[in-house]
Amino acid sequence: MELGGGTWGDNPNDLKGLLQNFLYHMTSYDRILTLRTLKKGPVWKYELVEIPKKLLQEAENGELEMKLNSTQYPKPGYCHIPKLKGTNKFQLYFDGGGERKLQVKNLYKKYCIVHATWEFTIPD
Repeated sequence: MELGGGTWGDNPNDLKGLLQNFLYHMTSYDRILTLRTLKKGPVWKYELVEIPKKLLQEAENGELEMKLNSTQYPKPGYCHIPKLKGTNKFQLYFDGGGERKLQVKNLYKKYCIVHATWEFTIPD
């Protein structure tokens, strides 16, 4: 998602506002689907996966971290969404580059719904 406007510089509190923009943006969605390429030609394999909206909304209680040592401006940052024990369920990455994007990273598929997979061959 492109983050567009909003205050974003080198103040870690800026991430709070960006996170709120993300959560508000999700209110206009009923479902979030992603089409993944698992294998490229000549045998192609795809997967249609739903990321539960409720899962992404857990970011509201995530731990925000701004990468203050980065040379980028605005500074990039993360929102870590922990599970009860162990590693994170996923992370949101606030890309401080020129495009100002928000990415979902390291999302475990076990928290998602795989609706379909399919494979086909394109002959040479």
